[in-house]
Amino acid sequence: VVVGLILEPIWLWLMIGLPFALLAGAVVFGRRAEKAAYSQIEGQPGAAMAALGTLRRGWDSTPVVATNRHQDVVHRVVGRPGVILVGEGTSATRVVNLLNQEKRRHARVVGEAPVYDIVVGNDEDQVSLRRLPKYVMKLPRNLRPAEVTELRSRLRALGTQPVAMPKGPLPRNMKVPRGGP
Repeated sequence: VVVGLILEPIWLWLMIGLPFALLAGAVVFGRRAEKAAYSQIEGQPGAAMAALGTLRRGWDSTPVVATNRHQDVVHRVVGRPGVILVGEGTSATRVVNLLNQEKRRHARVVGEAPVYDIVVGNDEDQVSLRRLPKYVMKLPRNLRPAEVTELRSRLRALGTQPVAMPKGPLPRNMKVPRGGP
């Protein structure tokens, strides 16, 4: 509109400037809403999976493929780069140990496909929650779409770790359900 005041005809610049102003406003509002959403979920268990849920088509995300008693978790994402294991938790050393266990477990199944591991956090050598989807999208594309499909079917056979039964004696006055109908 300001350019239209300087140059003629003003109506032409008004028609061009108004949609661009609305577009700029929508972009700024979208960024602020995204920042608020990430700050709201940061620090909660499963925040990394929520961030990975914003990935576009072509990515297969599996939540909680491994966990420990401290609620450190590993999520799995399969895409054109290969298998990406994303770990999150309170202690970086425990998360790295859990990621290494899962990396060895997945290496037996995936064959030649690369296995990446990412630790979500704010320390050095960690990826922040806000940058996680962009970081995953920028990984090099190593596999063709047919190879990704084959990799997904092999990983389905791997399954996930079953949730363990709590250790210790059963309470005395607890009724055990019967197996039959």
